[in-house]
Order: sequence, then C-alpha cells, then structure tokens
Amino acid sequence: MEVSRIRALRGPNLWSRQTSIEAIVSCEPAEREMPPGNDFEKQLRRIFPAVGPLEGSRPGHPASLAHALEKITLSLQNQAGCPVTFSRTTATQEEGVYQVVVQYTEEAVGRLALSWAEKICEAVQSKTAIDLNEALAELRELDEDVRLGPSTGSIVDAAVLKGIPYRRLTEGSMVQFGWGSKQRRIQAAETDTTSAIAESIAQDKDLTKSLLLAAGVPVPIGRPAKDLEDAWNIAQSIGLPVVVKPQDGNQGKGVTVNITERELFNQAYETAERYGEVLVEKFLPGSDYRLLVVGNKLVAAARREPPLVVGDGVLTVRELVDKVNADPRRGDGHSTSLTKIKFDDIAIGRLKLQDLEPNSVPEKGRRVILRNNANLSTGGTATDVTDDVHAEVAARVVAAAQMVGVDICGVDVVCESVLKPLEEQNGGIVEVNAAPGLRMHISPSFGKGRNVGKAVIDHMFPNGDNGRIPVIAVTGTNGKTTTVRLTAHLLKAHQLRVGMTNTDGVYVNGRQIDDGDCSGPRSARNV
Repeated sequence: MEVSRIRALRGPNLWSRQTSIEAIVSCEPAEREMPPGNDFEKQLRRIFPAVGPLEGSRPGHPASLAHALEKITLSLQNQAGCPVTFSRTTATQEEGVYQVVVQYTEEAVGRLALSWAEKICEAVQSKTAIDLNEALAELRELDEDVRLGPSTGSIVDAAVLKGIPYRRLTEGSMVQFGWGSKQRRIQAAETDTTSAIAESIAQDKDLTKSLLLAAGVPVPIGRPAKDLEDAWNIAQSIGLPVVVKPQDGNQGKGVTVNITERELFNQAYETAERYGEVLVEKFLPGSDYRLLVVGNKLVAAARREPPLVVGDGVLTVRELVDKVNADPRRGDGHSTSLTKIKFDDIAIGRLKLQDLEPNSVPEKGRRVILRNNANLSTGGTATDVTDDVHAEVAARVVAAAQMVGVDICGVDVVCESVLKPLEEQNGGIVEVNAAPGLRMHISPSFGKGRNVGKAVIDHMFPNGDNGRIPVIAVTGTNGKTTTVRLTAHLLKAHQLRVGMTNTDGVYVNGRQIDDGDCSGPRSARNV
C-alpha cells in the first residue's frame, strides 16, 4: 500500500462541508491478489478493536486496505479527543487506486493520524507489533499543543454557529472573523478594539486602582514598595493583614494574601519580586469573585475557591494533592476545565500557617488550604453565581471596565457576598484584567455554564452581522480571466470596492498588488 498526494481541504469541498484530509491510496499488485482466506481484518481488529466493518469490500479485497486506513485515521482522532465523524473511501478510474477522505479538527493532528494509520496497516500486513498507546499519546500531545484554548475556542464555536467564517492567523490564539472590510480579529479573549493603552493600564495594578478610585469604585488601599523595608512600613501603616503581589502580573503569579506575620511577609515579597515591582495593599475579607464584562454588560460571574484538599485521616497532604490531581478534569495548562494544584514553596508556606507539613496526615474532614489566592491557574475551583449578582455590584464592575477602557474585561472582586452592594460590606475591586480566561464561566466546577463566547461574538458582530462580503468564484477551462474582469468592471461601475484575482495577478480597486498566475486559493485568501 502506498499513500500519496496528501492534501488538506480547509473548507467546504467536494466531499463535505467539513475540513478534511484527502489522500490517494494505491495498492500494490501483490496486495490486489490477496487470497480469499486472508485474515487482515481479523488481525486488524485484534490490535485495533475500534475499527468497524470495512464496508464496500469483501475479505481479501485491496479496498479493505483503503477502508482500514480511513477507519483507523478517523478512530485515532476520536480516541485522541478530536470530535470527528465524516470519512469516505471511493474507487478511482484506475484499478487498485482509491481516494480516502477523513475529517479533521486540527490539520496537523489529521495528518499525523493518517501517518499512524498507515503504520498500523503495514504492521498488520507484516504481522509485526505496534504500540497503539504511543500513537494515541503522540496525537493527544499534538492536539493539546495546536488546538485553540478554551477561551478562544468558545468564541470561535459561537462564531461558527452564527455563520461567521474564521481562520487562524497564527499557530497561537490570534483569529480572524469575517472577510474584507467586515473582518474582526481576536487574540484569546481580547478583541481588536482593545487599545494598547487600556491593556497597559490593566496591567499596572496601582494605576488601575487610582483610576477606579477617581470613578468612585471601591478599591483596597496600598501602594508600590521600593524595597522590603518600605513594603513592611506600608503594611504597618495600612494595618495587617495585607496582600503582597506583583504590580504587573497575571494568573495569580506571585500573589500572597492574608499575611499577618513578618516571616511570611518576607517570603511573599521575595516571591512577588520575581515578577517585577511589588505592590502592598490592604487585605479585604471575604470570597474571591470574578465578574466578566462584555461591552457594557455583566455576562457571567463566578466565586473562586483556593486550591485545597480535605483530610481523610489516612493520606498525607502530599498524597491528597496527588489524588486530587489525578482527576481527569485537571491538566497542566488551560485546555482542561481545572488545573492541577501546584505543590510549591507557596503551598508549603501556607501549610506552615496551619501547623502542617507536606507529610502531615490531616484529620478526617479538615480543609487544608494550599494557597490563599483562588486563581484557576494555580489549582482553584469556580462556582457560577451569575444569577446572584446585585444590580449595584454589576454597575460597579461595568464602570470599572469602562474606566480602564477594556471591552472584554475580567473584574476581580473581594467581598462577603455579591448579593448586596460592595459599600455595605467593605468589599472592593482588586484587579481589572484584559484578555480574561473564560473557562471558569464556560465549564465551572459547580453550577451552570454560561455561553460567554456568544456574548463576545454578539458584541463584535451586532444586529445580525456575519462578517461576510459578496464573493464570486469562477471556474472552467477557457475564458475565466475575461469573465472575472468583466464581473469586476460591472461591480466597480456601481461604486463598489472590488478585489480580483486571475491569471495576470491580484488587483484591489484597480491597483495591482501581485503579478503572475494568481488564480489559486492563496491569492483568493489575500483578497
């Protein structure tokens, strides 16, 4: 069996509306003459039970190989976590040559799955061993690396449901929606209308606090420190307990809260200093809430809990953490609904405050806190509270987002409850985040998930707009360029902006921006 002319069909195509990998599969003459009693399918299912019936071919027929390649490629992607359903094998006019088409969600994963499927078929034919687990592990790892994260993915999914075309501009999280003059772009959960100045303000926590205070939004008192002694003087002047964190930080990195003693303060300062200038501010008692503002609306809210384990009277703290981290919902990055709990110096320092060590065995039912900050990126959990947010609290967080100038904004609030105004409970806004993580709202640990991706898309494309512009494609043998030029001329006569590709080059509003034979898909994409 020889697999050749592998190509990616990156949009609606001859076979389906799904993105697909297409390959030409040729069977050698010896394979075409497989004896009737050949046990290829039996051996294949022995090492790969997920392969269903190889329809359309009798046992020993060369088409069995092509069908096997198709089914294995599809099944490998499914087992690796890619939701694909479409595949097809079709005979060509040449005997023993077949077209195999398999849907993919990520092109690199689809190509790798096809490569592994070919290896598996060859191993079955030659009756040699092959490690299926290795194939699946490699596919999962690649899928984890190349697929969009949960925040960007939720926005893209919402765009697809609304009929808005999209394409990734980079291997990261930058995505374009729509075409031509109607296109919009995002990077993760940040849109193209978020200014660099607004993002810079959001990153500077001290500047953010001063702006919010001017707008009448409650914030904790405090200021940046010049050195360790200055930081301790700030803590003494505003009163313990305090919070020590980087002035320019994200994802809870270097943040230590509820500090009441000098030794822990020194450790917290050293940790925060790794990420830049250190900010010391008053600790606000209560729970940690993340409220998501899109445009001028509050669309979701979650109460975040710090990473913790519950003692059972048998396992040590370290073993309890390992047990919690074994939860399949927890991963190392942001692609899963939860992140593994980090057992580092900060966690060990928090244990000491509870008179515990990593090898201590907490009594049954005891809650052991491993961090004071409740960021999901450090192993925390989230509970949806969107329906509980008081109108005054919602108004305050929307005002905070607008004061900073961020249209998709994650506002961190510390208060006893979101059921009553912040001023009534000594609560306040502690951070305003550009490009906020959305997974705590999409799939919270507890409570109802919110369709925040749809809120973002509705904000970017209001009033039913789908980001599309009129597109005409011309195909044929002779006269294509003439037809395209005439069509462009008629449209331009109606005062429309016209882009055109043909065998002479690429033209936009009559100006040639490329020359040569530009009749292919790449030139069309450029227009």
